[in-house]
Amino acid sequence: MGPVRSLRRSNPITIVVGVVLCIVIFVFLLSPSTDSAGSPTRKASVASNPLSPPTSPFRKTVEKPNGKRVPPPVVHYKMNNLTSSSDPVANRETILILTPLARFYQEYWDNLLRLSYPHELITLAFIIPKNKEGNAATAALQEQITKTQKSGPEKNRFASIIIERQDFEPPLSSQSETERHKMENQKARRAAMSRARNSLLFTTLGPSTSWVLWLDSDIVESPPTLIQDLAAHDKPIIVPNCFQKYTDPKTKQAAERPYDFNSWQDSETARKLGEGMGPDEILLEGYAQMATYRTLMAYMAEDHGDPKQEIPLDGVGGTALLVKAEVHRDGAMFPPFPFYHLIETEGFAKMAKRLGWSATGLPNYKVYHYNE
Repeated sequence: MGPVRSLRRSNPITIVVGVVLCIVIFVFLLSPSTDSAGSPTRKASVASNPLSPPTSPFRKTVEKPNGKRVPPPVVHYKMNNLTSSSDPVANRETILILTPLARFYQEYWDNLLRLSYPHELITLAFIIPKNKEGNAATAALQEQITKTQKSGPEKNRFASIIIERQDFEPPLSSQSETERHKMENQKARRAAMSRARNSLLFTTLGPSTSWVLWLDSDIVESPPTLIQDLAAHDKPIIVPNCFQKYTDPKTKQAAERPYDFNSWQDSETARKLGEGMGPDEILLEGYAQMATYRTLMAYMAEDHGDPKQEIPLDGVGGTALLVKAEVHRDGAMFPPFPFYHLIETEGFAKMAKRLGWSATGLPNYKVYHYNE
């Protein structure tokens, strides 16, 4: 017989190599696939906050040797379950506050922080012009955001904040109150405002948004319950009266005066003026050169009047304007062109009315504009 080799004398190095190889195979078989839906790559590629739409495109991972990629996310939203009710706090309805911002006022930000609506249900979004003033406004805004969102009390922190920069040049070199309100600047200025509002709206309106509050950056005082108070009327479009506080030069006493004249009830005079206009001309309110004789909500406020009093409106201002999100989803936007001889917020009210949505004003419920 030939010699017999004993198994007991196997080389120990062979045994060690065999054990290591078994461990590697075992780990390989049990490790989760990199194509799993829960991979870090995918999580980093989609919007993490449900209040914000997934506006960023899905970034595909580097192709693997087997040619597989992480599949794009599929998110289901039950829009029929979305409400915009008279009791938004109880129904946990989300609010999108939109602000075109050319200048930053600390009083505006402080007023935002005083809003009593749960901040975890509020998303803020801003659009800022790309000029020197816009750069300064962006820096000041970001400073306050950092203070609020990172080191401020938790109750003051908002669900999310979005900052956008305009992709077009502003039509006016100065944003002073005098320059903004010159009659000859109105068509170009308000067309640009419409473009800014639409850009901001279309890029931030999420599928879970119930209400949109348009709030100008120079609104420095409002009741803390502004959102709840306006929503309680359960109207598709509702606007308070915008006033301005000042010191009366004659009496040296604190006083207030109407500021926003874009909330009005139409008149036969205005309709006839429009009929005689060319297709690119617009009607303007608040200028003696164009007397429309409309009924202006600014002049309907009464001393000690009922803040819950409602009036129907044909035009609305945008200093503070609460809109049910479904109105915008239906297609109501801010025309940057003459729409029935109306533009921007007044054109929005007309477009919404053509879509079947009415506008309501509160002549005795006031918000206050910054006084330059």
